Amino acid sequence: MSYQIGIIGTGNVAWHLARAFENAGHIITDIYNRDISKAKHFALDFFNAKATNKLNFENSSAQVFILAVSDDVIEKIAPEVLLPENAVLAHTSGSVAMNALGYARTENQGVFYPLQTFSKGKAVDFSEIPIGIEAENKITENALSILAKSISNKVQLMDSRDRRTIHLAAVFACNFTNHLFTISKSILEDRNLDFGLLEPLIIETLNKSLEIGPSNAQTGPAKRGDLETLDNHFEALSKSPDIAEIYRSISQNIIDYYSEE
Repeated sequence: MSYQIGIIGTGNVAWHLARAFENAGHIITDIYNRDISKAKHFALDFFNAKATNKLNFENSSAQVFILAVSDDVIEKIAPEVLLPENAVLAHTSGSVAMNALGYARTENQGVFYPLQTFSKGKAVDFSEIPIGIEAENKITENALSILAKSISNKVQLMDSRDRRTIHLAAVFACNFTNHLFTISKSILEDRNLDFGLLEPLIIETLNKSLEIGPSNAQTGPAKRGDLETLDNHFEALSKSPDIAEIYRSISQNIIDYYSEE
């Protein structure tokens, strides 16, 4: 079964979802951005898409509308969206509860949450991306489930609390880890050393963590209780007190975690 879909937003999530939906045989009918030039630019990639900076979609042929906007504006935009009769409206956030759509003018409300980090122009394999579905009613659940299963092999029903928990864990696993990579890169660049030197280590660390579990994969001076090395590292960071505090806090947490085993 194919759907006609309206995309509200033109950010990273919208960019990837729209392409995944079209590749799966669905039709993108509407693209919204309050800046009409951005909507028009986005719509160029979709043969049937109409660009708009208005949230009135009452005359649209779309059956499902994906609200792919920043978390902090979902609750503000939802009440302004006017949809065709019986249309489904779903946001894509991991951390925002479904009831943020509570004042939207449709009973068919839900969440379509792809658990992945997205960057425009960086291709991803949607078939391997978990998609969390939450729905106000069976009509919405059926539509969002069909849509999700058309692009992913990993579709799961979940409530807002589970989704927030997953999103929190994802911030540690993805956003925080990536920031630590950024710090590592800056430490090396201060000595004109190439971040590429760490690539095999990073790949092996991730692979090992997935294969045997992160706790079993943990190594390093904090795990060993090597206080001399920890002190040397801390001293080397003396000119970067913010980074030194991150090093101290994480090292202490590792020491505490493994001392309890």
